[in-house]
Amino acid sequence: MSFWVYILECADGRYYVGHTDNLTKRIAEHEQKTFKCYTSSRLPVKLVFCNEFLSREDTLAREQQIKKWSRRKKKALIEQDWIELIKHSKRKTFNTSTG
Repeated sequence: MSFWVYILECADGRYYVGHTDNLTKRIAEHEQKTFKCYTSSRLPVKLVFCNEFLSREDTLAREQQIKKWSRRKKKALIEQDWIELIKHSKRKTFNTSTG
């Protein structure tokens, strides 16, 4: 069985990150407002990214990781712009030295 992490672009330009074990069905559910969720008031939606996994655990971990990302980092993932993705992945460090 396959599991999917997916990103939808909503009509207002925002991204929605989710997971499912049936990508086609889940996208249709978003489009038909089957469940009241984030996308219900932001239709239409467009699938802009999906990634297949073999385990539910890996899928959920990846979904949670992507949800924490900035919009710029999500956009880099969607565009498969690995340089930008790495650039937005670098943690900012602060100079804590006093001298």
